[in-house]
Amino acid sequence: MHLVKPELNVVPNKLANFIRDSELTQWFSVPSVLSYLAKFDLVNQGDFSALKRVLWCGETLPTPTLIYWMKKLPHLTFTNLYGPTEATIASSHYTVPECPSDDLAPIPIGRACGGEELLVLDGHLQPVAENELGDLYIRGVGLSPGYWKDEQKTGAAFVSNPADPGDRLYKTGDLARLGSDGLLYFLGRSDTQVKIRGHRVELGEIEAALHSLDLFHDSAIVVIPDDAFGSMKLCCAYIAHHPPRPSATRGKQKLATLLPSYMIPALWHEWKSFPRTSNGKLDREQLKLQFEALATESAAAVRHSV
Repeated sequence: MHLVKPELNVVPNKLANFIRDSELTQWFSVPSVLSYLAKFDLVNQGDFSALKRVLWCGETLPTPTLIYWMKKLPHLTFTNLYGPTEATIASSHYTVPECPSDDLAPIPIGRACGGEELLVLDGHLQPVAENELGDLYIRGVGLSPGYWKDEQKTGAAFVSNPADPGDRLYKTGDLARLGSDGLLYFLGRSDTQVKIRGHRVELGEIEAALHSLDLFHDSAIVVIPDDAFGSMKLCCAYIAHHPPRPSATRGKQKLATLLPSYMIPALWHEWKSFPRTSNGKLDREQLKLQFEALATESAAAVRHSV
C-alpha cells in the first residue's frame, strides 16, 4: 500500500487536488480537515474516483459535515475511529451504515477493536446502567505501560481493575454512554462538563448545535470564570463565512431555538483562525486565555467610562 503525507498547512483546494491526483484509495483524516473541505464545498458529486474509504479520529466530526461527505460521495465507506495515544491510538470503530437524516444525530464511536474493551463506569469503577453517562475506561492489549518517568501521572491514569486486580484500566478523561443498540457514544470530556447557574452543561452539545446551524465557518465553546464566587461564563469563538458574515446576535437568536437560555454563550468573539496545538487540534487553553483577556479589557473599559 502506498502511503503519502501532505503538509498539514496545505490550502483546502490543493488538498482536494492532491487526493484526486494521487488516486488515494484510503484516507485517514482528522475531522477538521474534512470540515474545511466541506465548508469550502470543494468536493464534487461522485468525486475522488479511486477513493474507497474515509476514516477519521482525534476529534468529533460534526454530523452536518458527515452528511455533506456521504451525499457527495455515496460510493465510499465512512468509518469513525476512537482512541487516545495511551491506548495506541484506535480502540473502537464504527462504520456508518447510511447517511444520517438529522443534523443533530449523534455518531457512535461504536464497538471495541479486537483485544480491547471499553467500559463506562461510575466514580466507584462500577458499570453504569444502559444509556447513562459515565467515565470511559479502556482495558486490553493496546494499553501503554504508562508515562515515561512519571509515576505519579501513570498512577492517576492507569488504575487496577476491581473486577480483576491483575488487570489495568486506563481512564481516558472522556464521558460516554452505552446505548441500547450496544454501541458506545462519546459525550465529551469530563473537564468540559461545567455547571452554569446550577445546570450541568456539556460544551460539546452546544458546539454540535452550532455546527448544525451552519452559521459560521467554524466555532468552539469554552468557559471562563465569571466572578470571584465561582460562577462560570460560556464563550463562543467563531470564524465567519466570507460572505456572508452573520453576527453574534444572529448566532444567539438561532441557537436559542435549539437550546435553553442557560446554554447560550454570553461572550462571542470572531477569530480569523483558531489556535492549534502542535498536533493540529484546537487549543482550548489558548482560547480561554484570550477570552479572559477580552473580558478583562471589557471590564476595564466599562470602569474607565463611568
